[in-house]
Amino acid sequence: MQVSTRFLSLLHFQLAQFADRSDVSSLVVYVTQPGDGGPPSLVPIGQWPRDGRALPTVAADSPLRMPAEGRRWLPLRQEQILLGAIQVETNTLPWPDGLSQRLQAVALCLTEALCLDLDQKRLAESLNQQQEQLALLVHQLRNPLAALRTFGQLLLRRLEQDSLNRPLVEGLLAEERQLNRYVEAIDELQGMEALPAAGNLAHPLLLPPTLSGAEGQPLADLLIPLLQRASATAALQQRAWHPPEHLPDWCGDSGSAAEVLANLLENAFRYSQSQAPIGLYCQKTEAGSWLISIWDGGEPIANSEREAIFGRGFRGQAGQKLPGTGVGLALARDLARSLGGDLVLLPSPAALDPALPARGNAFQLSLPAPTT
Repeated sequence: MQVSTRFLSLLHFQLAQFADRSDVSSLVVYVTQPGDGGPPSLVPIGQWPRDGRALPTVAADSPLRMPAEGRRWLPLRQEQILLGAIQVETNTLPWPDGLSQRLQAVALCLTEALCLDLDQKRLAESLNQQQEQLALLVHQLRNPLAALRTFGQLLLRRLEQDSLNRPLVEGLLAEERQLNRYVEAIDELQGMEALPAAGNLAHPLLLPPTLSGAEGQPLADLLIPLLQRASATAALQQRAWHPPEHLPDWCGDSGSAAEVLANLLENAFRYSQSQAPIGLYCQKTEAGSWLISIWDGGEPIANSEREAIFGRGFRGQAGQKLPGTGVGLALARDLARSLGGDLVLLPSPAALDPALPARGNAFQLSLPAPTT
């Protein structure tokens, strides 16, 4: 059980009040630590006098738990849950009048403070999880909003002479801009401070459950609309788009795999130079796994950033002036590894096929072969 610095400050204040008691030789406060299927251990978190001694953890079979003439234990208990204990060592027997009452008052104070500390910790963890989930939802909303804008702008071009229907499309684009403003406002409210490090959670959030896919779903079914979106975006930006020669026949949590590829495609169109070609390349290995890569012929990512860009909250030089949260690649790698694969940045698109550009970027998603 971890305690806050505020609790430790209160603890030291409570113990220091025994400085006038020559009949108390030492006080040690412990909190419980769950055992591996057995009784909990007691971990020391504070002592008086503060003489710098290193105090050991008191296991269930420790001799310190055995009765002794000058030692008593006061439990810190919430109903049936043992939160901790105070070990009291005295050199005066029998105990002086008033000492037990004073110790019981300290034990009650520390018990209430521990309960408040635990409640605050649970609330903070719940809030952190909610804030991270909201940040991920905001990030994922950017992709469909960008697609709506792209399709709307292409449709507007085709309706150049159609004065009757143009206002309808212009209205749709205006609503898309309004939705995007809402997303940006939510993103600004969040703030990067609201994003905890992935390692701080017992089970790091990858995607909200509603955005992940069912096991056994064909990935190709979800790739088709992504390829259509990419083709439309490339046409609007007047850049070359290279679709895959064949779609992967991979099945699994295809919703998560598609989210990874959607993020990579969005990044390629957002961060590569306007005339740089973009493509998707699929390759099946002899072992039955799939390698799916999003590549672009733009300016290569700097060597110093090639691994750092997978860190949560990190934004490279190319993205400093563009909107974003810096969680996309971290999310994508987490998702890839949760599927049993990985996400890496290759040296260049030519590493996939010599016919592709020798200069640029290529992110490769590996998906494991299905188990039989």
